[in-house]
Amino acid sequence: MGCSGNPQVKTPNLDRMAESGVRFVNGTTNMPVCTPARASLLTGRYAQSTGVFLNDIQMSIDEITIAHVLRDEGYDTGYVGKWHLDGPGRYTFTPPGPRRFGFDFWHAINCDHRDYLSPYYYEDTDSLIMTDEYCVDYETDVALRWIESRENPFCLFLSWSPPHNPYDQLPDRWIDSYDPDEIELPENTPDTPDNRRDLAGYYAHISAIDDNIGRIPDSLEAQGLSDDTIVVFTSDHGDMLGAHGRYRKQWPWDESVLVPLIVSHPGALESGDVSGVLVNIPDLMPTLLSWMDIECPRSVEGADLSGVIAGNQSGPSSAFISIMVPFAEQVEKPWRMVRTEQYTYARDPGGPWLLFDNISDPDQLNNLIGNPEMAEIERGLDRELDDWLERLDDGFLPPEEHLDQYGYEVDEQHRMAPYTYALSEPDGGWPKHQIAKSRLLA
Repeated sequence: MGCSGNPQVKTPNLDRMAESGVRFVNGTTNMPVCTPARASLLTGRYAQSTGVFLNDIQMSIDEITIAHVLRDEGYDTGYVGKWHLDGPGRYTFTPPGPRRFGFDFWHAINCDHRDYLSPYYYEDTDSLIMTDEYCVDYETDVALRWIESRENPFCLFLSWSPPHNPYDQLPDRWIDSYDPDEIELPENTPDTPDNRRDLAGYYAHISAIDDNIGRIPDSLEAQGLSDDTIVVFTSDHGDMLGAHGRYRKQWPWDESVLVPLIVSHPGALESGDVSGVLVNIPDLMPTLLSWMDIECPRSVEGADLSGVIAGNQSGPSSAFISIMVPFAEQVEKPWRMVRTEQYTYARDPGGPWLLFDNISDPDQLNNLIGNPEMAEIERGLDRELDDWLERLDDGFLPPEEHLDQYGYEVDEQHRMAPYTYALSEPDGGWPKHQIAKSRLLA
């Protein structure tokens, strides 16, 4: 984003949102991959507890989400866009009821990264809704129409699929908005035609998203809702885009684990503030509920950071991030890490793996593991990581043991829970519908 220091990307509306709210420079995702992060966003719980540590697993209907809580408080609840919490059928129908986890209005698809220009959706029947509009434009239209029809307080999730790949699926007005030859690559990214092309498309998707973001505050203001509506902009994961020679997500570098986070909360948060508070995805549910004076379920594991953000108490010393069962684009190794305001420390099954000073080395080019001058820092971060593992009852087991624990069956080569784009669930065989086991919610 321009407001976070990238002069190449045109994001005037995100910049405006940052000026009227708070931008968090240490927003993190607890598990940088789609389904697990989305489960944590809705429940305030870590993947170690939800059992959702792979894509295309159906979250247990025993989980309590922010939508359940707000619906019980009289809020209208709505979900628009990508869901990715209902198992292996990416185009299959999620019927009204418990698998929608408290959302009453529904205009969504489980997961569609095949065609951003002719996307599919469902509402309350299994009749497919098709459009030839760019998904971001279309979903924003649907969301704003729903908001404008509300009489009750509301909670809406507007979940766009881009800037996830494919990076080149853009409307004509955006397709040539960034010239790959003029892109300035980060120092940690090899200069290749593919990296330039992908980054140009990624930036174009971001600008297209930014264009739609501008419509949301304008709509709220026109309805007189600006002063009592909290708006949160964030993501489920980042994207390596060739940095360090890696691609996509599931890696412990900042490109994968940092997510944008801007919060507009008129009257409660100081406009234009830039905060260094560590905010992990599970922390969003309890923090939002606190701002709304609504009791948080005891099942939630994230931290209520409302007092920290207000400056009334000290914040968390680290954010915990992990990949328990690497799959698809990253089958190299599982890992666990802590990220502090200054350091990244990651451990793999062989022991300490990565240590970066993100202040002096923002591109994370200098791995300090084993550096004698950093020995005390490394030991302290190692203890911090151990504390998190104990807190979450994470034994850092081999991936196969996690799979056995939940009974998940995966593709042998890529450790993926196989999925399908068929319009109905298959009759037996692969892809098998796999559901996370319920855990006792204390």
